[in-house]
Amino acid sequence: MIQLLNYINGEFVQAHSTETINNINPGTGMVYGTIPRSQTADINAAVAAATEAFPAWSSLSSEERSTILVRIADGIQANAEALAQAESVDNGKPISLSRAVDISRAEANIRFFATGILHFASEAHPNNAFVNYTLRKPIGVVGCISPWNLPLYLFTWKIAPALAVGNCVVAKPSELTPYTAYLFSKICAEAGLPNGVLNIVHGLGPEAGEAIVQHNGIKAISFTGGTVTGRHIASVIAPKFKKMSLELGGKNANIIFNDAQMDLAVSTTVRSSFANQGQICLCGSRVLIQANIYEQFKAALIEKVSKIKPGNPLDPNTRMGALVSEAHLNKVLSYVALAKEEGGNILLGGERVQLNDENAGGFFMQPTIIEGLGPQCRTNQEEIFGPVITLQSFETEEEAIALANASVYGLAASIWTENVTRAHRVAQKLETGIVWVNCWLERDLRTPFGGVKQSGLGREGGWEAMRFFTEPQNVCISVPKQ
Repeated sequence: MIQLLNYINGEFVQAHSTETINNINPGTGMVYGTIPRSQTADINAAVAAATEAFPAWSSLSSEERSTILVRIADGIQANAEALAQAESVDNGKPISLSRAVDISRAEANIRFFATGILHFASEAHPNNAFVNYTLRKPIGVVGCISPWNLPLYLFTWKIAPALAVGNCVVAKPSELTPYTAYLFSKICAEAGLPNGVLNIVHGLGPEAGEAIVQHNGIKAISFTGGTVTGRHIASVIAPKFKKMSLELGGKNANIIFNDAQMDLAVSTTVRSSFANQGQICLCGSRVLIQANIYEQFKAALIEKVSKIKPGNPLDPNTRMGALVSEAHLNKVLSYVALAKEEGGNILLGGERVQLNDENAGGFFMQPTIIEGLGPQCRTNQEEIFGPVITLQSFETEEEAIALANASVYGLAASIWTENVTRAHRVAQKLETGIVWVNCWLERDLRTPFGGVKQSGLGREGGWEAMRFFTEPQNVCISVPKQ
């Protein structure tokens, strides 16, 4: 049994109440550890520590903060295999994905903002009579709440820019996947991060998470998670006039035109639909295919997806692991039942998978393909967040755009075409924050990340993140005439 602890003011401590929450391995269905069930008292302690640490941390030079953050990145690199193993045990994702994406990207996040702060500049506007320049000042104590699907990857995506610009942080990882955040806190301590600068508090969303959102000492909230929770956070934060960044759900469209490179479009669609068991907000869950290649594309897609067999997440050959929890598995399966009620045809999958030996109790599911459903049905409107996709056909470019935009979400989309003029034209008409053309999940950390409509508010990444975690102050100086 692995007992995780909070990291508050540089110390590893239990919750004030000493209550704990079981931590379950999705690949086995077995309890393998506990985490603190933190509540308001623990958040108060974390905010107090962060508040005390803020003057000294914010007064350090950019170079001094950068040096510490680089040491943290080095610590992630040195502990990469242990972190990858922990991520797969905790989340259920294949170890190959943890190694190739989650942990390497977490290191890259820290290293990017550690060096980015050295080049973060503001504006100056001189004229004959005055000079205006803009200061970018850290906000103070900020709250970062991250999700369970890419645990350390998205945890560091928030924490790194906040720390780099001089804020102190109270952070809560998902209670479903807390292990790597705990290991990360040990890396931060070993790297010499001053006490109180980063505080990691474990617990339930309605308890620890709510206490972070409600706390008047926390000046900004960065949240990634579900739209319902995001709406609640906005209702709490808006009347307090605090800054907030909300990265929420997605119901992303993959648009396959008839001039697409068929093999590449099919293989990438398999990856974009079922990577991490479909538990990525950027996964393409609505596949829109031009009518005259619909049957050909469908057959090729089914052939490739049928070869994906869920298996032990710690087996390097596994391509699809377990869903994060039994409750989430049941939710995803309920959408398959709903699709049948709405008249959908299950082309492949749709069932829970029972493995053997130590994985017999794991939360595994077949990759699932559904057709025959219109754009307004619930299956095509609501975020399923699992290994389930739908196929729809279209005749014209205009129809493809209308289908892609027929969603309350607007995070991302993919376009597959060899016509570069069409690619530009369609991309500009899509109501999304991100568009990929003939690729998927190619990320440059300098670019803004986020969505429109119910996919969120604000942008993360690059200078956008560093601007969010700072307040601009204009200074105007008179230039006396000679």
